[in-house]
Amino acid sequence: MSDDKSIVKSVAKAFAVLQSFSAEKPELVLADVARGAGVDNATAFRMLNTLVQLGYVEKVDDSRRFRLGFKCLDLGFNAIARSDIRQLGRPLLRSLVGNTIEAASLGVLDGDEAVYIERIQAGLQRLAVDVRVGNRVPAYTSALGRAMLAWLPFDSLRAWLAEHPLERRTAHTLIDADAVMAELERVRAQGYAVSDQETVTGLRVLAAPITDVDGMPIAAMSVAAPAFGHTLEAFVEEAREITCAAAAQLSSAVRAAGGTAIPKRNS
Repeated sequence: MSDDKSIVKSVAKAFAVLQSFSAEKPELVLADVARGAGVDNATAFRMLNTLVQLGYVEKVDDSRRFRLGFKCLDLGFNAIARSDIRQLGRPLLRSLVGNTIEAASLGVLDGDEAVYIERIQAGLQRLAVDVRVGNRVPAYTSALGRAMLAWLPFDSLRAWLAEHPLERRTAHTLIDADAVMAELERVRAQGYAVSDQETVTGLRVLAAPITDVDGMPIAAMSVAAPAFGHTLEAFVEEAREITCAAAAQLSSAVRAAGGTAIPKRNS
């Protein structure tokens, strides 16, 4: 376990207890939980009883075994709720792909990375670009990431940039913290982000945020086109309005679906 003083070790141990259960081992006795979580029996006993009271673990009737409670599903549903944005966004992504725009994507923030959760691709074979659902890129290097970062507290962003060396992905990648912050300020002011070959050489990307009812970004939508054959200005001119409009439409759809776009379940 990390020695980081900001880590609450008891919380880490509690999650280790939860993670000791699996599809192969759905029910465990105390000793098995302790062994799987890497804690002693006394600690496992206290953790299990606390989790039972909170509803995340259940005692199996007429036995000494424990199993995960249904309340754990709530955490899972909350985590994957945003994936329903994919279903709402897919038709919009298809509408953006055309002769010049060769790919359109949806992404979310996961820590300091932008993660692709949906992608419609018509071309880009000429660039040998292979971006798939689940691919990750440093958020500060990508238009997709910047479209979300720009609405986060700037003080926190400055502190993070000051503490972490910035990775150069291409010759065009911004790796100066002040330059990155200036770019994020520009993104917030204009409502969209642009990456000119900063993540992949020869590829330009424009992205706009998908926002919740409070105006906070929960995802971002991007479009990509080859850098050759068109100027940056021409790409932005073509992509800006249609991408921002599609992002605004998806934001409205997500809000109408309850803020998380999770399908309503019959009671």
